[in-house]
Amino acid sequence: MELLNSITGKVTAGVVALAVIAGGISWWQMDPATRHWLLTSTGKLLAWFGIVVFLPWVTFFVTRWVAGKESNLAGAVLVVAYTIPEMVLLAWLFNWRVPTATAWTFFVVGALVAAAYNLLVCDWIAERLV
Repeated sequence: MELLNSITGKVTAGVVALAVIAGGISWWQMDPATRHWLLTSTGKLLAWFGIVVFLPWVTFFVTRWVAGKESNLAGAVLVVAYTIPEMVLLAWLFNWRVPTATAWTFFVVGALVAAAYNLLVCDWIAERLV
């Protein structure tokens, strides 16, 4: 199945585009204290992003096993099983504190980007390895 040509791919692309736009508007509107907090947290964000990027690749064998089930539900559970721990890790890195609406916006944008990335990478791995 060509994910990028399907309805799911179009909806995913739309949600990610909307999240990026919301993140940009939030950055422009945020107060200096929150912007400083985000800028000083860059190292934590980069470490989290590295984990998000490499986790599906390091556990490719799990994706292969799930793809063998040929079930959309199993694939969805796999993407959720990657995304939820990544979001818990992000909250932990910031001491379980998301102090402002702007910070919540960035947290949600991170969740959407991680979920979209996990979906696309798992789909790509499943197509190549099964």
